[in-house]
Parts: sequence; C-alpha cells; structure tokens
Amino acid sequence: MAEKKSTDNRSRNWTFVLYEDSAPDTWRQVLDDMHIEWVESPWHDKDINADGQPKKKHKHILLLFAGKKSYDQIKEITDVLNQPIPQRCHNAKAMVRYMAHLDNPEKAQYDPSCIIPHGGVDLAELLRPSCSERYTLIREMIDYIRSAGVTEFQDLVDYASSERFDDWFPLLCDNSSYFIGQYIKSQRHRSMSIQREDGEDD
Repeated sequence: MAEKKSTDNRSRNWTFVLYEDSAPDTWRQVLDDMHIEWVESPWHDKDINADGQPKKKHKHILLLFAGKKSYDQIKEITDVLNQPIPQRCHNAKAMVRYMAHLDNPEKAQYDPSCIIPHGGVDLAELLRPSCSERYTLIREMIDYIRSAGVTEFQDLVDYASSERFDDWFPLLCDNSSYFIGQYIKSQRHRSMSIQREDGEDD
C-alpha cells in the first residue's frame, strides 16, 4: 500500500486580523524589522456583524514571503503582536482588494489610498483593475469628456492626475491613452464641424 503523502500547509502569503486595543504600540516596527514585504489595510471601523452589531475596530495584515512559511512560524509573529491566529492567503491580490472591500459592495467601503504597503510591495500591481473594471472606468472618462466638453488630451490627463489619480490616471498612463485620445480627437473634430455649419447658416 502506497504511503499517503502529507499535506503541505505552508504558504508564501499569510494574513491575520490586528486589533488596536491588543496590539503593542510598536507593532509596525516589529514587522518592519523582519525586512519582509507586508501590507496593512485602513482601520476597519464601520464593519457590521451578521446580527447588526458593529465589529471591533481592526486592520487586515498581509505578509508576503519569498519562500513558504509554516503556520507555526507565522503564529510566532501573531503571538508577539498579541493577535488572533494567522490564516493562509491563497490570493494576495484578492486580499489587498478586500482591504477596501472593492469587490464587496454590500460591505462598508474603505479608501484604497489608505492601504499602506511596506518593504517594497508594488501596491499598484496588486490593485490593478480587472477587465470589467477597466471598461467601467473608461466609460466614466468618456462621460466626463462629453459632459465637460474636453477637446484636448492634456486637459483630461491634468484632471485625472489631480482628481482621479488612483484609477483614471494609471489607465491613461498604461494602456488606454490611445483609445481615449482618439475619442477626444473625434469629439474635437465634431465640435469644429458643428461650429462651421452654424457659421454657414448665418
């Protein structure tokens, strides 16, 4: 009879909940001193239990390691911080998005800009929008272009840089600039055509 293989419960990514009233004042320094990549959520102070009662104020912490770590290794960390037991994280991107409840509209919403990366975490990559979210953001830009009468790409970029830096601006920098630029160009030509027609009617 073949020997049953043992299950590998180790993981490169772990998460735990941190409560303000039980964490030491130096909890961030404790994690920073480990020289690992980690992410902290905003304070979740508007969450509600199933019975309608408010949840205790807390943060979600994500620990990212270069190699696999065991439950016991991570529990040593949560014990030092006097926090509940850790859990394996199967998807780091999904966990970071959960920190602001981006995919849970039924839950209290938190500002993604208040998610704090440590140790060199590329937060922009972890928060990169899905295809459907990109299309929604592009539609928002189109609506803004039409309502604000934008006729120059620079004007939209300036607006996105100052007012929509976390969602529109990365799209314009990375992969949507050509499409949006062509849309603005088309709107500008249409506006000029209408002005010429109005002038001819006079």
